[in-house]
Amino acid sequence: MDIRVAEYSDFEKIAELHARSWQQNYRGVMEEHYLRDEVEEDRRLIWQARLINPPINQHVVLAEEDGKLCGFICAFGNHDFEKGTVIESLHVAAEYQGKGIAKLLLKEVTGWIQHYFPDSGVYIEVMEQNIRAIEFYDHLGGLHTLDRIWHAPCGSDVPEWVYTWDTPQAILSAIG
Repeated sequence: MDIRVAEYSDFEKIAELHARSWQQNYRGVMEEHYLRDEVEEDRRLIWQARLINPPINQHVVLAEEDGKLCGFICAFGNHDFEKGTVIESLHVAAEYQGKGIAKLLLKEVTGWIQHYFPDSGVYIEVMEQNIRAIEFYDHLGGLHTLDRIWHAPCGSDVPEWVYTWDTPQAILSAIG
């Protein structure tokens, strides 16, 4: 498994995995027409914009095997004054789930957070219906600190939970 920082040339495969992940995991949560007809182009535009001229506080890491994208993670350092650094995206291809890739990606990005934003808390937003992710963040010692509504790009209002950790070290310790 190769772990590396994303480059601009990676935007299409990141967008494809992001769209496929939403299509597989968010049927019945996000609008069907969006998942069927719009999500691929929407994610392509998002990732192209993020990687063409990334902000200094953005960090995107990929996990690849034999050149195939297995998963990715994206964080924005000190994104929120109170909660700290956001882990904005964490997606692992269905065929690679359960193999520790999410933990590898989290370890890599959390090391970056620890280096550049050591006094920052860390948080992630997860859809209320995403039980597998919720169980994963519970296992890593995340605290469910907030319920709110996410105004999804499809136009739906989706209930989400915010998980927080006081420090990046708390995540690194939980990963082991």
